[in-house]
Amino acid sequence: MSQKSSSHSQARQFSTKLTSLKKKSSAGVFGDVLYGTMMLPKELEIEKERNFEQGFQVPDVGRVINDFLRTREVGEFLSGALAGAMTKAILAPLETIRTRMVVGVGSKHIGGSFVEVIEQHGWQGLWAGNAINMLRIIPTQAIELGTFECVKRTMTSAQEKWNHTECPRMQIGHVSLNFSLSWISPVAVAGAAAGIVSTLACHPLEVLKDRLTVSRETYPCLSIAISKIYRDGGIGAFYAGISPTLIGMLPYSTCYYFMYDKLKKSYCQAKNKKSLNRPEMLLLGALSGFTASTISFPLEVARKRLMVGALLGKCPPHMAAALSEVIREEGLRGLYRGWGASCLKVMPSSGITWMFYEAWKDILVVGNGHL
Repeated sequence: MSQKSSSHSQARQFSTKLTSLKKKSSAGVFGDVLYGTMMLPKELEIEKERNFEQGFQVPDVGRVINDFLRTREVGEFLSGALAGAMTKAILAPLETIRTRMVVGVGSKHIGGSFVEVIEQHGWQGLWAGNAINMLRIIPTQAIELGTFECVKRTMTSAQEKWNHTECPRMQIGHVSLNFSLSWISPVAVAGAAAGIVSTLACHPLEVLKDRLTVSRETYPCLSIAISKIYRDGGIGAFYAGISPTLIGMLPYSTCYYFMYDKLKKSYCQAKNKKSLNRPEMLLLGALSGFTASTISFPLEVARKRLMVGALLGKCPPHMAAALSEVIREEGLRGLYRGWGASCLKVMPSSGITWMFYEAWKDILVVGNGHL
């Protein structure tokens, strides 16, 4: 009996150990290895997917575009474009009369030119070339005013930087030359740059506008004008008169922006004001346009003669020849032929442009937090 009970006891102990070993083997070393080999690839796969999503995340296009449109530079370009378009839509008839008088087409008087245009082409004739004029003025004003603001900020920043640090210096023997920017007006440089850049970019549109305005019979519409000009002279024909245009634009643009800035600062100081109201912008803009136009008008007369001289059968070889031709035929007064009509166009155009530009800047630039 004692031996049987002993054998039974050993059998139970062996059975208990075997059961324990099975449990340990199912959840022990082999089980852990089996479990680990099943879970490790899943964790790696999840981590890989996360890294892929973070590395190749699709950008928010709407937000990118919105941030771009809210930048200062875009706001200034858009303000210039909108101001130019609104101004030209209002003053297109005066532009038509001014161009006709400057190049010597039709009556020499403003009233007579109005009557002639209406009799020959109807009221819509006063807006002749206005479509191309709008296409011209929108990029021109956007580029011009945007360039002006950018160059003015850059020049002002450079002056301030050089005022706080030592200016560049060149030593030639016993002579020392200091290159200081303190004597340069950032506004004048910015105005000159604005005129040059906008002219180079948009001169072909100016050529088209003048051809459509002066010779409606030869160039009845925009598509015919483009094809005819290209057929007659190639791409270079669209840049006819670019040299005199740049020569005439440089003094006008420099004086125009410089005068407006000086008048604005002087008026605000005299009235102890921080900014102008809309009527004051209109007035000071008109005065700056009047001054710039009066100074540079003889060059404008020569420029127009060169640009449309081929249509009239007499094209001077260069600007000096055009000026001498005007003086020989009409005397010194001929250099200011059409000046009255030009002032009637330039003064309201300058005033309205500045008024609209400052208004749009308040919305698109200052309104977006750019001071």
